[in-house]
This record gives sequence, structure tokens and C-alpha cells, in this order.
Amino acid sequence: MTAQLNARGDVAVLVPAAGSGVRLGPGAPKALRLLAGEPLLVHAVRRVAAAPSVRMIVVAAPAAEVDAVRALLEPVAPVVVVAGGAERQDSVAAMLAAVPAGVEIVLVHDAARALTPPELFESVAAAVRGGQPAVIPVLPVVDTIKEVGPGEVVLGTVDRSVLRSVQTPQGFRHDVLAAAHRAGLDSHTDDAGMVEKSGTPVTCVPGSDLALKITRPLDLVIAEALLRVA
Repeated sequence: MTAQLNARGDVAVLVPAAGSGVRLGPGAPKALRLLAGEPLLVHAVRRVAAAPSVRMIVVAAPAAEVDAVRALLEPVAPVVVVAGGAERQDSVAAMLAAVPAGVEIVLVHDAARALTPPELFESVAAAVRGGQPAVIPVLPVVDTIKEVGPGEVVLGTVDRSVLRSVQTPQGFRHDVLAAAHRAGLDSHTDDAGMVEKSGTPVTCVPGSDLALKITRPLDLVIAEALLRVA
């Protein structure tokens, strides 16, 4: 079942791609929506595969699309494709089960962050390799943030100097991520939140403007513009 990119690599990258992407409007699952004529997932996997430390890539596809996704990615890179679950956490657990115990670093990456540069995968992996159990790439929050209560009344202004916008890939020691999933903690929007809840410290590294999350139709327009200049 193992498909290898670099036998000497120590990183497995898990790419959940089973979500519907309702905020992008009706159509194919989000990871299969087109960006400049190619599915987001193809863009994402191509960039993951370009990171030298990556040994294997595991993708969680919609259950009905596993064979189609495997065929789609075959020309791009060696990839293991598994059926995703009802929730993102289920998909990550299914992918994690496909990673051999000998692969010590696991990164979880959103297919919707299709333009994430290979250098960011290397940066996150290097921090885990350097001794951090859990690592997330972040950007400073540039907007003013308001806390709002009932009736849309502003309750106060949040100090944005202590806030960060979180991206992917999020990196973990294999055993740390596996333990968090075995603990069956409540569902979270990202794996770092689940690991954090287990009591494990999570460290930040600088993110990338190219790692924007494609969520709305406007994001596709921005991503296409970035493709022309990146």
C-alpha cells in the first residue's frame, strides 16, 4: 500500500480532500474544483511532492471518488488514496492508519491551500525534527478584531498583537498525533486544536501568503492571480 517519493525522507503528508466545500457553491467536492484548469488537489499534491523531506503522501477522498482521485493523481506523484470519513477528524484518522510507524513526522495539509510552497513544508518539518512535538505555520492578524455581543453590539477590541492566523501544513511527531486521535477528543477544525487540548505544547513558525485557503469563489480569483505571478 505504501507509495514512496523519497525513501530517505522522514515526513508523511496527509491531505484531507473529502469535504464538500459548500461555501464555494454547488459543484464537485472542493478539492476537485478547478483552478486554472486543474483541480485544487492536483496543485496541492504537486507542491507537497516538491518538498525534499516528504517520503509519502496520503489523500482522503470522498468514498465514491477514491478510484477517480487515484487516477487523477497518478501522473502527479506517488500517492496513497483512502476513503475519507464523515468528519475531517475521521479522514485524518483513516490517513494516519496508512502511515508506517517508521515515519516519524506527520504533516496535515488542507487541499484548499493549493498554492502552499514546498519551502513551508520543509520549515514545519524542520521544527518538528528539531524537537517540537507540534508545529503550526501562522501569519500576524492585520485587521482590527472586535468582540461582538447580542444585537451586534461591540463589547470590546481584541489586542491583535497576540493573535495569529493559522495555516497548514501543521506538523506533529507521529506518536503525538496518533495519541491525540486515540484519545477520541472532541472534534476540532484543525489537528493542532486537538493536540493542544491533549496538553501538548504547540509552537508557531512563520507562514506564507501563498498558503491562503480557497474557500469562497473570490478566493479562486485571487489564487489564479497569484499563479500568474508566483
